[in-house]
Amino acid sequence: MASFVNISSSPLLLPRTRHLSPPRFSFSGPQFKNCWVRGVGMLRLKCSSEPRPDNELEAETSASSSSSSSSSISAYSWCAGLGGLGFLETAYLTYLKLTNSDAFCPIGGGSCGDILNSDYAVVFGVPLPLIGMVAYGLVATLGLKLAGKSLPFGISESSGRLILLCSTTSMAVSSAYFLYILSTKFAGVSCSYCLMSALLSFSLFFITVKDFGLQEIPRAVGLQLCIACFVVATLSTSYSSTSQSVSTSLAEIDLQPFTTEITTQSNPLAVSLARHLQSIGAKMYGAFWCSHCLEQKQMFGREAAKLLDYVECFPEGYRKGIKIAKACADAKIEGFPTWVINGQVLSGELELSELAQVSGFKAEEFSQLN
Repeated sequence: MASFVNISSSPLLLPRTRHLSPPRFSFSGPQFKNCWVRGVGMLRLKCSSEPRPDNELEAETSASSSSSSSSSISAYSWCAGLGGLGFLETAYLTYLKLTNSDAFCPIGGGSCGDILNSDYAVVFGVPLPLIGMVAYGLVATLGLKLAGKSLPFGISESSGRLILLCSTTSMAVSSAYFLYILSTKFAGVSCSYCLMSALLSFSLFFITVKDFGLQEIPRAVGLQLCIACFVVATLSTSYSSTSQSVSTSLAEIDLQPFTTEITTQSNPLAVSLARHLQSIGAKMYGAFWCSHCLEQKQMFGREAAKLLDYVECFPEGYRKGIKIAKACADAKIEGFPTWVINGQVLSGELELSELAQVSGFKAEEFSQLN
């Protein structure tokens, strides 16, 4: 008897199947490069229009590597530029020092020349601007070579960076020391060249420190401290020996007071300015041997200079045991010439127009002095 299935009975239950993600297909062949197909019922095709050449991939790789080192190149370029600027400044000062020429000082009258010609402008007999010129030249050269990845003598980039850091560290420490000398030994005197050199040195130092980063700089801190101690010890030794030789030479000096004739003639405006300065109680402090004091009087001329309230700080001459005049000591005079106008202390030679402006000379007459 044949068997059969009753269709009226319960339908056959098939096991429930889990929904599966559409399979992913890949194709081979150059025409299907970078393509994939997803789905069963509906195909989704995503292709690149053309195969990417190998040189394009190499260009992206080199671009990424160059972008990672762009900060280093930028730091090296800054070092080269600032070092070159410092080299030009110190070369100019070296020329003035070697030729005994007067320095043009945009701020502070004749104070730049006084500082340049002082005993503190020499370290163990070598002019300080010459040392600075060598230091700035080294930094500028290293910056250019590191930026171009072409260091000489087989020096590696890491060694070049370390040399650059040591150089800028020594320059920053030296500048800090000189600023201390300027504030203590030349109080009230302004030197634009000194301040500019200090600004360049500190900028170079911070640029190189930032280029090293927080991870690398702790390894070089010990070396930086050794360099800083060496620089301070060298400068202190040089200036202590200089002070001893200066005091010995001053002990042998015996200058008798003398008067130097003023050869220039005064114009009416110079005479009026001198009378105005006298009326407001302005004083000019100087010394009989001071060449800058003589040049200041020459600006006024013979007649006008006689009207100035001039205070001689060494009326009894200059030799061992002679002290500065009490009036000059009370005014805390440390250089010549020094003007005290309306309570304001001005050091160095001043143009007549500057004196007119500070003293409140009449505006119409002041315009004619320029």
